[in-house]
Amino acid sequence: MSDSRLLGDVPVLIVRPGGASSANALPTVLWFHGLGADKELHLPELQRFAAAGLLAVGIDAVGHGRRRLPDFEQQFAGSSVANARLFNALVARTVAELPGLIDALVDRRLTDPQRIGVAGVSMGGCIAYGALVADRRLRAAAALLGSPAWLRPERADFPLDRFFPAALLSITAENDDVVPPAAALALHQRLAFAYRQAADRLDYRVIPAASHFMQPAQWANAVGQASTWLARFLA
Repeated sequence: MSDSRLLGDVPVLIVRPGGASSANALPTVLWFHGLGADKELHLPELQRFAAAGLLAVGIDAVGHGRRRLPDFEQQFAGSSVANARLFNALVARTVAELPGLIDALVDRRLTDPQRIGVAGVSMGGCIAYGALVADRRLRAAAALLGSPAWLRPERADFPLDRFFPAALLSITAENDDVVPPAAALALHQRLAFAYRQAADRLDYRVIPAASHFMQPAQWANAVGQASTWLARFLA
């Protein structure tokens, strides 16, 4: 069963694990879609996370889904620089909503505050990286085909300490020319020292021969890896 509702001003789609009591706060994963998509598109992924024992909460990013920009296509028809600026703004605004969204889930006793994770694909993967910086309550993350580049992690003052001890899995595609994996790999290399006492909580994986728009079997593999990772650290 799925439940579409507003939490504050944020449209969400909630899928509960089978047999879970509505009286119990559950381990939770917040899921973010890619650019131009919406939460409903990822109902199969939400169902897969729920089957792993997680309350799966799909979220419409700012400017998407039920709050889609009325001139979305026109706004993203500009130069690459303008498109990147708009993209980063929508990502940042979505990340900024995250603490309030977690508060709402916890206040409604839907979510166990000690077992909250985040995951997403493409734009959603970018959001997942920012989420770990924004809210220390997140205990695990799976970023699929995303990039932390918008956070400028190469800066000397970048807050690497905001990640540990959250369990971070990044999954990239070997031949991704839409969201190049270099920034994700570089972040993991920089984080290695912080995770040296708990190396099993940091993992970078590549789907061989995959492009950004994966074949169905490749996508199923990536989602399966993410689901296993999140269940391991949350369920």
